[in-house]
Amino acid sequence: MSIIIKVGIFLLNIIYFFIKLFPTKNKVTFISREKNQPSLDFILLSEALKKKDNDLEVVILCRRIEKGLKNRISYGLHMFVQMYHIATSKVVILDTYCICISVLRHKKSLKVVQMWHAMGSFKKFGYSILDQKEGSSSKLAKLMHMHENYDYVFTSSQSCLKNFAKAFNVSEDKMVVMPPPKVDLIKDAKKINENKKKILEKYPSLRKKENILYAPTFRKNKGMKKDIQRLIDEVDFKKYNLIIKLHPLSATVINDERVIFDRSFTTVEMASVSDYVITDYSAVVFEIALLKKPLFFYAYDRDTYMNNRDFYINFDDMPGVISDDPKKIIKAIEKKKYDLEKVQEFASENVLEVKGGYTNRIVNFIFDIMK
Repeated sequence: MSIIIKVGIFLLNIIYFFIKLFPTKNKVTFISREKNQPSLDFILLSEALKKKDNDLEVVILCRRIEKGLKNRISYGLHMFVQMYHIATSKVVILDTYCICISVLRHKKSLKVVQMWHAMGSFKKFGYSILDQKEGSSSKLAKLMHMHENYDYVFTSSQSCLKNFAKAFNVSEDKMVVMPPPKVDLIKDAKKINENKKKILEKYPSLRKKENILYAPTFRKNKGMKKDIQRLIDEVDFKKYNLIIKLHPLSATVINDERVIFDRSFTTVEMASVSDYVITDYSAVVFEIALLKKPLFFYAYDRDTYMNNRDFYINFDDMPGVISDDPKKIIKAIEKKKYDLEKVQEFASENVLEVKGGYTNRIVNFIFDIMK
């Protein structure tokens, strides 16, 4: 397998040598394999870049590597599209690992920015979990030049910087404290109210009671359904609505008529109409903390998760009640057992406060490196 990969990379570099003969344009290219549609960060940043320079060409390439031979061949062809746009761009912005960026030899003029899709350093990833159950093998990481060729890596705060440098295996001088564009919307009261209005129009029952949002992290196993049901059964539906927002990649479906199982809005949007938020190890905790919502942590598989993944920060220091017992979580909500001051301190420590707008700050940075 290693010989096949090495030969493949060699051939790609030969093809790319000729593609690089195309002239560099006044262009910024966004590449992701996180999902098939542009992320909110990509949308906000691309619109702001074009607004500042009408002559700037902006290309967004989002394609997941799906299972199946046909899909993998299709992604292989898509890589040639990536190669052309990389070769003719001044700047490439990523939010995930990109094969073409890491394995190819680029023009010296190209600047590559890694704007990771998850905010804050919570769960370990990348080089921090090599050879662990949820990580890549060190052999494959070396063969695929994992996270190489980055000029800059964004992180949301100074406290996250060292962890991100380890995860991407880059020197700290390549790290830039630059929270993502979506923070602008999280802090925009007008936008929050617009989202609330849309959600309440679709779910009018949310107006009548206090709302609990449950937003767990993604799990590959299907065993989570029984633990979700345990939580549902502890809720007093005469007092509360329960909204369940699973990870977009989760195949689990909740059919309990007592709950609102939503796939129309984002977790952060649903948090805007929620009075309490229950999560576990999801990186959405940083966004929820910015919204200043009471947080609770339903960690029913903590030991297993720690063995498979582990965290950069001490999980016991999370800003809210932590328990594997759903009864304790719901009782804590009923007794208003939370500390919003601790939630705000957590947000401030992990997301840099920026004046003048988060998106504008990144736009200025991009134009500076283009010069």
